[in-house]
Amino acid sequence: MEGARQACGKTGIVRAKPRGPAATHAPRLICSESRAAANPAEAMIDKRLLDILCDPVTKSPVRPLSAAELDALGRAVAAGKVSTEGGAPLKGAPSAGLITRDGRTIYRIEDDIPVMLPDEAIATSQIDDFPRP
Repeated sequence: MEGARQACGKTGIVRAKPRGPAATHAPRLICSESRAAANPAEAMIDKRLLDILCDPVTKSPVRPLSAAELDALGRAVAAGKVSTEGGAPLKGAPSAGLITRDGRTIYRIEDDIPVMLPDEAIATSQIDDFPRP
């Protein structure tokens, strides 16, 4: 068996080598059409992938943005008030995103792929009406 252990301290995924006709196909972890949910990020990200993702800086777990959080982010982006940690202004509101459990950092999801780069992180402190836990 092959195993992988994740840096954020969560148990890694251990899979046996695939056999038969499916052995040539890699498992698809991102799947927007298989689950319907009120939250776009939940519909986009497979639970197995969400369980292993973490903030690349603090190593804290992430969760999908709620509809209210996504709306607040969209309004702030439309007003031109949001920039990434790298200093680049956000030009368009993301359709989905992930947020750290402490509610301080957002990572957008583009084309069903989480952008988990420290320079692309979005601090929630710059969003005036962002819902706080």
